[in-house]
Amino acid sequence: MRPLALCLSLLTTVMLIIAGCSESQEPSTSDANPDATPDEYPVTWRFALEEIEGSVQHAYAKALKELVETRSDGRVELEIFPYGSLGTSTQLTELVRNGSVNLAFASPGHLANRIPEVGVFNLHYLFPDDEEAIRNLLTSPELVTRFEPAYEKRNLKLLSFVPEGWMAWTANKPLKSPADFHGVRFRTMTSDLAAESFRVYGAEPKQTPFSQVYNDLQLRKTDGQTNPIFAIEEMNFYEVQSTLTLGRPAQFISSVVTNPDWMAALPDNQKALLEGALQDVAVIAWNTQRELNQARLERMLESTQIKVVRLTDEERAAFAEASLPARETYVNSTGKFGTDLLDWLTRSGNTFESHAAGSSARNGS
Repeated sequence: MRPLALCLSLLTTVMLIIAGCSESQEPSTSDANPDATPDEYPVTWRFALEEIEGSVQHAYAKALKELVETRSDGRVELEIFPYGSLGTSTQLTELVRNGSVNLAFASPGHLANRIPEVGVFNLHYLFPDDEEAIRNLLTSPELVTRFEPAYEKRNLKLLSFVPEGWMAWTANKPLKSPADFHGVRFRTMTSDLAAESFRVYGAEPKQTPFSQVYNDLQLRKTDGQTNPIFAIEEMNFYEVQSTLTLGRPAQFISSVVTNPDWMAALPDNQKALLEGALQDVAVIAWNTQRELNQARLERMLESTQIKVVRLTDEERAAFAEASLPARETYVNSTGKFGTDLLDWLTRSGNTFESHAAGSSARNGS
């Protein structure tokens, strides 16, 4: 009996010691902050880009990374995957849809074949050429709200639209009128509506991946292409084209998307972190694209003999008139959504025509 009594006594003593230690401990982090889960930190969000390092998208992603990691005290990390590291633009969208990556850029240049509604950003001379008006439009909650259902139908959640600068044209001749496009084998993004936007000028569109453009231009398989200035410079298209035409037909607009299930499962504090960072980075992105495009244009002009042609207002107006049939194609593919969107843009004054009319009125013409 004595050994048993001794064992019971020792067991009681050990339990009292454990209880005493437990009572003297400081509250755990999770007790002090219900949202904190220290055992799961750092959390990593994977962000896939459609462009290479040094691009507008890369600058945007780096700014977002800094905001997220600073505001979370390093508990949330943003891992950036530049173009080519995970696949093509179309493949990146699929990675978001199946949850393999958390965030990605998805541009209407390829997305419009899956989500016809976003093809509106491939139309020429639709949106105003006043930069402040464009920025206000793209950051408008109503614009995002209008497009959210279309994205959701394809298992994507739209987070924001991101402008990357004016589209420009390159070829081995100036492109100053729609007639100059007749018979030109012109590379466009892999969207039927993007191709249609040049077909209405008389061009022969070629839908090819971004990574293939340089070789096609060099081997004369393609006669011209369109991209923002920063992309033309970083991909060295100016080396194999003689003329850069600044027609400003549209801004290159991309969208940031995520997986709806992933977003819904985020803890409230992380969701607020992401939404706040996206809102604040929009201002940084706008200034960054403007500065980057200007710097790349200057660098291109310093390092090459490429000729730069800037279209006059009259020349741009002629293109605007010639581009109108592409809007009919857009409405035919989107039905009531497209009709309502174009009506809303017109009523709110967010069209090329309304701003051109306002400019003429101010100038007394």
